Amino acid sequence: MKKMKFNHIKNKSAGIFRRLTGVKRTTFDKMTEILNEAYKNKHKKGGRPHSLIMEDCLLMALEYLRI
Repeated sequence: MKKMKFNHIKNKSAGIFRRLTGVKRTTFDKMTEILNEAYKNKHKKGGRPHSLIMEDCLLMALEYLRI
């Protein structure tokens, strides 16, 4: 199975986005916002940054859960 990247699906229509991710775009945006806040709180004192953007991390998790 080919891995999706957020850059490939961010401009898709709402129906296609939901079919690929399993959630609405507004829900995806809210989930990303919550994850970004949690990441900031966890790494207040520093730490190694992510190699992927948070959207790609969330997309991988949703893709895993759909299998």
